[in-house]
Amino acid sequence: MKPGIFIRRRAGFVLSMVAFLHFCVSFADGQDGERMTPLLLSVQDAPVPFPGSDGRVHLVYELWLTNFSSGEVAIEKVDVLGDGVGLQSLDAGAIADRLQPVGVRQSTGSLVRSTQALLFLHVVLAPGAVIPKELTHRVTVRVSAAPPGQEEITESGGAIEVSRRKVVVIGAPLRGEGYISADSCCESSRHRRAALPVNGRVWLAQRFAVDWERLNASGRIYSGPREELASYAIFGAPVLAVADGVVSATTDGLPEQTPGKYPARISLKDADGNSMILDLGDGCYALYAHMQPGSLRVHPGDKVRRGQVIGLVGNTGNSVAPHLHFQVMDRASSLASNGLPYGIDGFRVTGKTGGTAAFDEAEEKGSVVAVDAVSPAMVAMDGLPLDQLVISFAGGH
Repeated sequence: MKPGIFIRRRAGFVLSMVAFLHFCVSFADGQDGERMTPLLLSVQDAPVPFPGSDGRVHLVYELWLTNFSSGEVAIEKVDVLGDGVGLQSLDAGAIADRLQPVGVRQSTGSLVRSTQALLFLHVVLAPGAVIPKELTHRVTVRVSAAPPGQEEITESGGAIEVSRRKVVVIGAPLRGEGYISADSCCESSRHRRAALPVNGRVWLAQRFAVDWERLNASGRIYSGPREELASYAIFGAPVLAVADGVVSATTDGLPEQTPGKYPARISLKDADGNSMILDLGDGCYALYAHMQPGSLRVHPGDKVRRGQVIGLVGNTGNSVAPHLHFQVMDRASSLASNGLPYGIDGFRVTGKTGGTAAFDEAEEKGSVVAVDAVSPAMVAMDGLPLDQLVISFAGGH
């Protein structure tokens, strides 16, 4: 036998044995309590407990799942435990709606071999429940091509201490009535699942972002031609500083986009349009995006006061309709940062839409947005506005 042939055959044998070991050695404990764990679980960013506008405490974070095997893994069940006590259980259907392989925006219920995915979790604590100190996870999967009796396995892991970071409380970024908290926390996917690889790390700066839109007197987002900026109820609304702070960065001079279609060839640095980042202190920064060109009234280094007008709502950057994009993060970057929850210290919830799909359809057609009224209005204090609420802030219309 030629030496080269032997080497190639030997290498092929080793690779085959590696694949074999993934499923055929057995997942049972070895002599020293060691066992194969083909599914790896981890949490990168510890959840920060925060009160929502519903008065309940929420935990929002991502569980990383890695299929370190040569077979496909179907995720059948995920249990979230707080200090060893069950907090939430997701079945296969719920998992398939929340599991997103890295690098794509489509959800799946399984992981093909040698892949990694993010499971976007949202745990709502029962009223009066104690916030757990640590979260762990128990995941049950079905493995394809596994030996008889080993098709279904359960892995535990992803232990993470719950963050005790203080949630920043701010004022309103707008004033008046009829605002919609579009694509806000915690079930919408546009912001919540916008994980991006930036500078060698995966960041989720938009984890708690919201797109503020507004209803006019007839209950529509706009009246008149869809392509005209002036048709939109929110266009030109004054944008307010949510706290005393120092301006970290600004962008101005970018042109308005035509409503009704996403612009083409927008660079990463221009995606926020005309924007401002405000240093709130204690490692918290607020981003305001998509404002009108020439409307920014502040510059980097300026000190601003809460309630001060800093610009006007526009439709610049990567925007399909006039709105104010707002988020809080832990660094002065709209991309390379970790999104943080926050609370607004006083607002009224007057209604709730029928959900993102219904809202999007109404906006596209210019029809009345269906709203279930909340009467009497619910007063929220120090809470994060949840998704698809109709909200009134203090001040004139």
